[in-house]
Amino acid sequence: MNKINYQKEMERIIKENCAGGSVTKKVLLHSCCGPCSTYCIQTLAEYFEVTVFYYNPNIYPEDEYHMRAKEQKRFIEQFPTKNNVDFIEGIYDQDRFYKLTKGLWDVPEGGSRCFLCYRMRLEESAKYAKDHGFDFFTTTLSISPLKNAEKLNEIGGMLEKEYGVGYLYSDFKKKDGYKKSTEISKEYNMYRQYYCGCIFSKKQRDEEIRKKKEAGIVE
Repeated sequence: MNKINYQKEMERIIKENCAGGSVTKKVLLHSCCGPCSTYCIQTLAEYFEVTVFYYNPNIYPEDEYHMRAKEQKRFIEQFPTKNNVDFIEGIYDQDRFYKLTKGLWDVPEGGSRCFLCYRMRLEESAKYAKDHGFDFFTTTLSISPLKNAEKLNEIGGMLEKEYGVGYLYSDFKKKDGYKKSTEISKEYNMYRQYYCGCIFSKKQRDEEIRKKKEAGIVE
């Protein structure tokens, strides 16, 4: 079975919905952090009115959550775009994440715990998009080489059917998207975290760094 090229699928959806229309469509962009949003905003704001939805109850600790939110807002304020970009912050409820993933806390990063976290954040995005009249919703998460774009788009497609709001299929890491996101982040002197977000990813990353130091490997 051939894999779907989600970058081309996004381009198809944009062409069908945004070419030559008198009204600019609206997309709700779930964002995990400012650096990951950079290239996504640059791309989407060429065609859509964009609202960045910062909903991440998985992020640990609380200071880290607020630091990322602050950087997200700063980038939106400073980055020039063709169409308007707004910011909305969701509810920061860490207990929801811990209850959702209970029993999976020892699963390595990138496994079933992460898939539940994808679903939680994308579902909240779908609900918000539906309730507030957006044409599409999508996420920055596929910009990361460490995130499973196929699973993200599979979940997004299911939620599109469940909530009746369009999901903008995407794989933002394509066409050097991740590289471009790091370049924009450096240009704007953005804070870049060294782990995905949750306490479990932080512990795993800290352990990886410790082992590399013991082996004399400098990152």
